Amino acid sequence: MSTQTRRGFLRMLGFAAASTFVSRTVLGGQNGRRRPNVVLIFTDDQGSIDLNCYGAKDLITPNLDRLAREGTRFTQFYVGAPVCSPSRAALMTGRYPQRAGVPGNVSSQPGGGKAMPTEQVTIAEMMKAAGYTTGHVGKWHLGYTPQTMPNAQGYDYSFGHMGGCIDNYSHYFYWQGPNRHDLWRNGREVWQDGEFFGDLMVEECKRFIDHNQGRPFFLYWAINMPHYPLQAVRKWRQRYKDLEAPRRMYAAFVSTLDEMVGDIVDHLGNLGLREDTLIVFLSDHGHSVEERTFGGGGNSGPYRGHKFTLWEGGIRVPCIASWPGRIPQGAVRDQPAISIDWMPTIARYSGARPPDRKIDGRSIDAIIASAEAPSPHDVLHWETGRHWAVRQGDWKLVHNGPATDQPGRNIAKVENFLSNIAQDVTETKNLANEYPEIVERLTKLHQKWVQDVQQQ
Repeated sequence: MSTQTRRGFLRMLGFAAASTFVSRTVLGGQNGRRRPNVVLIFTDDQGSIDLNCYGAKDLITPNLDRLAREGTRFTQFYVGAPVCSPSRAALMTGRYPQRAGVPGNVSSQPGGGKAMPTEQVTIAEMMKAAGYTTGHVGKWHLGYTPQTMPNAQGYDYSFGHMGGCIDNYSHYFYWQGPNRHDLWRNGREVWQDGEFFGDLMVEECKRFIDHNQGRPFFLYWAINMPHYPLQAVRKWRQRYKDLEAPRRMYAAFVSTLDEMVGDIVDHLGNLGLREDTLIVFLSDHGHSVEERTFGGGGNSGPYRGHKFTLWEGGIRVPCIASWPGRIPQGAVRDQPAISIDWMPTIARYSGARPPDRKIDGRSIDAIIASAEAPSPHDVLHWETGRHWAVRQGDWKLVHNGPATDQPGRNIAKVENFLSNIAQDVTETKNLANEYPEIVERLTKLHQKWVQDVQQQ
């Protein structure tokens, strides 16, 4: 295994070196197209089916539905963890959270505490080395020191909050005392009292795009919605006033974020950049049932579980990729894929060179291009504390999975719960006693994985 350091990787790569790596076929250079801009949108606590195009019947999400019509929608897309920080670390590094050094949430305290180790190489560093201008807008939650905040992790520009969440008007973190202000621009605290954070994010995204429209850019937009506090704008609160609580509060926030995304997609179109821009949209994990979000509001549809669990409802998320003229439009892909795949996939589309180190993700450009292409993964793994899961083919084993209490599906905790996802996507029929040899095989696979991800 390579022992190349993060600093060595960044020193080795530069725009001149990366440009020689760029394939004209991949980048569309044969027809004069520039390298694609990339806008990577990561929502927060959005349920597995909480878009119209994923089956929601009571939501208004025309902009993300349009993105799906203009792109490719995934039905078996997973994230690296069922909670915020490890899921973000997986997306940023192309690695399982355990290999990325973020097995659980990092600190929301400024100046110290847990953080993603600085030796990790982020997707922003990869893109910057390839000559891209890089920007972060929104939530970070991967570190709260100068060495671990976005500007030290490959981002030329950063605006947003560093902790797990903020009040959207005061920009304070109120959930772990003492209360503290958490709004930053390029590592400096900024005050924009009373201004809705959603509007601020849209303004910052537009400003970044405008400033860099003449050159390739990578924008990571980590939208802090529909995570608590559920503070939707008045327009959407009024539209959903007759919906039962807590669904109405949650729904209004989903439509608020949908409108924000539509604003940025339209802005790219108005600048003539839409056909030059790859947009990737996904959620960080399933919906929350915490008291702070009124005990729920999100919808996992047929899937069991929610945030913090490794049942399908905790880790299977909405995901859409759109790049007009380059990615199939109105397409649906059923092959399993996972968020760690986006780093190598974006590298493939942009001509960037992935870090010369162990990357757990695999490019999914082949399955985006064809519904017949196989998934690049034979096995997928998850672990959060003593709760772990492994999927191989259609078989999924969940160990120490928590009890779930859903209408008509109240299931107690058991040590091992084995499902065939193709036959029972609801994970309600436990086949562990019927197929003990499969339980043993998957357990051994996971034990081997646990040892492997300790390696850097």
